[in-house]
Amino acid sequence: MCVNYTPTRRDQISTKFSALDQTGEEWRPETWQDYQAPFITHDELRRRRARLGAYSMIPKNKIAPGVKRFSTMNARAETIGELTSYAKAWRSTQLCLIPMQNFFEPNYEGGKAERWQIGVTDGGERADFAVAGLYRTWEEANGQSSFSFTQITINADQHPLMNRFQQPGDEKRSLVILPEEDYDEWLACRNPEIARAFLQLYPPHKMWAQAAALPPRKQAEQKARESTMVAMPKQASLFGDD
Repeated sequence: MCVNYTPTRRDQISTKFSALDQTGEEWRPETWQDYQAPFITHDELRRRRARLGAYSMIPKNKIAPGVKRFSTMNARAETIGELTSYAKAWRSTQLCLIPMQNFFEPNYEGGKAERWQIGVTDGGERADFAVAGLYRTWEEANGQSSFSFTQITINADQHPLMNRFQQPGDEKRSLVILPEEDYDEWLACRNPEIARAFLQLYPPHKMWAQAAALPPRKQAEQKARESTMVAMPKQASLFGDD
């Protein structure tokens, strides 16, 4: 399950994804739950357009006080048409592209969780890419609209790269990385059963993966802990020796 990724850069919205940039605001260099990040849909003329949405199908500010929150950053393909959080948007085929540079998963091959980043290559070079997503629109009190989105995941037990992540014994999952030639067909699809045909594992030989540094907030926490550590004074010997 992906809970953190590096969104695409602004210049790539038009050059890589051929989309109209309607985001209007900057986004953070890493995306976590509830952060604003770009997603791409078709407009009425079937042109690609990029807008900002919250990473979580149901953002925190849309949950009533006292109601228990469940993660909606990832929607399992197997239950996307059944769970209340996603079913209506799925039946309405509110499909989107989520453009990114890479995403992060935990690797336990060394005995403990190590942060890894995973991405896509194009002609042997690392390239931005898009994963299949689902979005919804929220009507705000001021009459404006806001948006939120989720990433779609599928089983990856048999994928030679993606099955290296998550805790030992857990089911392996992968984001649905879409080939560029499928972008417009995915966005234009209006039949949820046909949309399922797009939910495939990406070829491992077209992907890259490597160990990654801690996220900025974890680095800051680590530095803070280190700065507060005080060296223990040397204990005197009971026998008067140095």
